[in-house]
Amino acid sequence: MTDPLFPIDPDAWRQTHLGRLLGHAMRRFDERVLALMAHDADVPLALSNLAARAQVSAAHIHVTRHLAREGSRLTELAERAGITKQAMGTLVDQCEAWGLVTRGPDPLDARARRVLFTADGLAWLEAFRHAVGQAEREFRASVGDEIATVVTIGLEAYAAA
Repeated sequence: MTDPLFPIDPDAWRQTHLGRLLGHAMRRFDERVLALMAHDADVPLALSNLAARAQVSAAHIHVTRHLAREGSRLTELAERAGITKQAMGTLVDQCEAWGLVTRGPDPLDARARRVLFTADGLAWLEAFRHAVGQAEREFRASVGDEIATVVTIGLEAYAAA
């Protein structure tokens, strides 16, 4: 039985469905952000070298995206990123070894620990903000302002549902 959306190749949907396209777009966007950060003079040298050698992955970006400036508990970070506490713990361990974050006491609970940006981590966060802005401008230039606006509105609506 042929699918009216894919009359020639009934398996074409596997390569062109929305989820796959979103995944490819997200990977491309994250790769561009990391490439920009690798060449940003404001990123601490050790961190830009890690980004340039592809040691920092999109998974590590979860820490950058979700860690509050005032710090977060590991469980909060994992929940915001949609990953397990164990997986987030591994990412935080790596980011701590690189000097992006540190662990400190939680002022609200003496038994808990908070993950906090270091000074280098805050510089990384600022470079991340600039790189995301540049990647978004490049996306707009690539597809046009109208399409970029429609994509943004559509994704916001879809994510909020």
